[in-house]
Amino acid sequence: MTTEIETNAEIETNADTPANADTAPDTESVAGVGAGATVQIEVAAGEWLTVCGLAELTPGRGVAALLPDGSQAAVFRDRRGRVHAIGNRDPFTGAQVLSRGLMGGAGNGGPPFVASPLLKQRFDLTTGACLDDPDPARAVPVYPTRRR
Repeated sequence: MTTEIETNAEIETNADTPANADTAPDTESVAGVGAGATVQIEVAAGEWLTVCGLAELTPGRGVAALLPDGSQAAVFRDRRGRVHAIGNRDPFTGAQVLSRGLMGGAGNGGPPFVASPLLKQRFDLTTGACLDDPDPARAVPVYPTRRR
């Protein structure tokens, strides 16, 4: 898989979408970008990294992406078609495993989250906060995403 970094920004992103927006499935944004759409994450201000093809993301599952600074991101597509990216490092164990966690929702319009496959702590995919420990040191980074 090749990766490329881009600096132009004229594509749909999830950065301005409310975390708990009660909307119908995001079929327009998924279908509207074409069959060969790619998923990108913002690694620095205005710099976008192509991670994979949108079709390669199975809803409810994640993939890991190596970032230019050597860190990793966990990229997910939820069942509504929205794409989320957070740091892949589990702050409780230090292991790069969050991309292997299970996605869920807190119910009643709650935020989408991923549960770590190791100790099962849940991380909000929109804020990076640990839903099981309010300590801000336990949060993971969140990366804006877009489909192109």
